[in-house]
Amino acid sequence: MSIVNLQILKKEAIQLLIQIINTPSISKQENKVSILIEDYLHQYGFYVKRKFNNIWTENNNYSKKKDIQTILLNSHHDTVKPGKNWITDPFSATIKQEDQLIGLGSNDAGASVVSLISTFIYLSSLSELPYRLVLSITAEEEISGNLGVRSILPELGSINLGIVGEPTKMQVAIAEKGLIVLDCIAEGKTGHSARNTGINAIYIAIRDIEYLRSLSFDRKSDFLGFTTLNVTQIQGGIQHNVIPDICSFVIDIRTNELYENEELIDMIQKKIHSKMKLRSLHLNSSFINPMHPIVLKAKFIGINTYGSPTLSDQSTMPFSTIKMGVGDSVRSHTPNEYVLISEIMEGIDIYICLLKDFNF
Repeated sequence: MSIVNLQILKKEAIQLLIQIINTPSISKQENKVSILIEDYLHQYGFYVKRKFNNIWTENNNYSKKKDIQTILLNSHHDTVKPGKNWITDPFSATIKQEDQLIGLGSNDAGASVVSLISTFIYLSSLSELPYRLVLSITAEEEISGNLGVRSILPELGSINLGIVGEPTKMQVAIAEKGLIVLDCIAEGKTGHSARNTGINAIYIAIRDIEYLRSLSFDRKSDFLGFTTLNVTQIQGGIQHNVIPDICSFVIDIRTNELYENEELIDMIQKKIHSKMKLRSLHLNSSFINPMHPIVLKAKFIGINTYGSPTLSDQSTMPFSTIKMGVGDSVRSHTPNEYVLISEIMEGIDIYICLLKDFNF
């Protein structure tokens, strides 16, 4: 492959993003958009592998040394369901004032998808790279689904570094909070409210929730701050004159890298009376050594680093990762979600600048 014209790639990136927006890809319904992206990569001669609605490919312009390092470029093509209050059609790309591209998934994470694809194609057209490069565009990120990137990681081979494309204003998140969700059930005994009999499960839940409200975690991360806990849902009672025997509530915990998930779960279970059921244990906090070569390169070219409070597919990756992408997370999951075309142009340039002369 001869060196690809970068200006042409950038124009194609915008057209590809428009097509992606116009192809509904709510989580678990990403088949059509995955085919769209696969077809685009085929135009540049790449052999694309597929599992479920995940697609991936790799460059072949790398040194064939046995100890070659591998970089994964990853982002997701699924979206949340559109909420109310959209002025435009969320599934129809709209360009406003020449620079603002509006549509569901434009910012989260379509802009990063097309920017990483353009970066991958450009780098794959250069002379020999000192690393193997894998591009994966994956599904079910918005629901942390089992058929997303987690399902293909064993098939990608050994990965040394991951760059996860999410809207970070092209800053580098070198740490990311993890997530634990606990479903809790307080159990009592039914009785007639007029006779004041039975054991009120709501009162048991209230005592537990009051304890959780006062619970604090003293290990403060330099990048992620404190681990936080909130009770975010509660439900109990079947009618006004029956003492409820069941009250359920949900705990949302955002973790830093200083706690193991099992440690936090054990700590909570010992202190509350309600039974707990764990939804998942794999959404870990992420952290990369601030002295890692990719972080040092980012700082060298003037990119800021920070700790991110939001969850991404980083949580499923058992290797060093950074989160870095086009757009602003404040716009994600909002009506009239948008990205600036100029942000995509600049994002492609920054990705290339970060990786073109990079070495481990």
